[in-house]
Amino acid sequence: MQGLLVIISGPSGSGKGTVVKQLDTAKGYARSISVTTRAPRAGEEDGQDYFFTTPEEFTRMRQENELLEHALFVGHNYGTPRHYVEKQIAEGKVVVLEIEIQGALQVRGKFPDAVLIFLMPPTLHELSNRLVKRATEDAVTIDARLKRALEEVPLINEYDYLIINDEVDCAVAKIDAIVDAERLRPRRCQQQITHFFI
Repeated sequence: MQGLLVIISGPSGSGKGTVVKQLDTAKGYARSISVTTRAPRAGEEDGQDYFFTTPEEFTRMRQENELLEHALFVGHNYGTPRHYVEKQIAEGKVVVLEIEIQGALQVRGKFPDAVLIFLMPPTLHELSNRLVKRATEDAVTIDARLKRALEEVPLINEYDYLIINDEVDCAVAKIDAIVDAERLRPRRCQQQITHFFI
């Protein structure tokens, strides 16, 4: 079966990371691994958590179109390696990218067949509650994240699907249903169509 590229975005606190971790590898999901110029943290492994590289190598990869998207964050470069994604898709896997909106739109420009899913909580109030309950950021940072979420809402129309993440299991089931439906599109079933005539 042909592989698929699925991009999941949403505001901080929407539960993207939790949902992506619940996607079952037995169903063919493979999480994309980003390349970064930052040093490995304790316990992180090259090729499992990130592909760690030098700034010079990252620049070369960017210049030679080896990245589907890239961004600078807190002084370090991050990007999605094209070869890794294409290899996983060629093996029939559903490659999942958990990235922000600008990165998602960069990927869509280079990979038009990607499926974009926007994940969000049911209300702004719920988003605020989730950010506060995480207890990892101060009030100023939380306010900035809420403001950013409001700026992102109009961009939802750039996505193929919207999932309200009220319950993680339900959100995962909806992603499974989207993937199943996308895999049945005729343009993704050329091998089966060709086989019909044999």
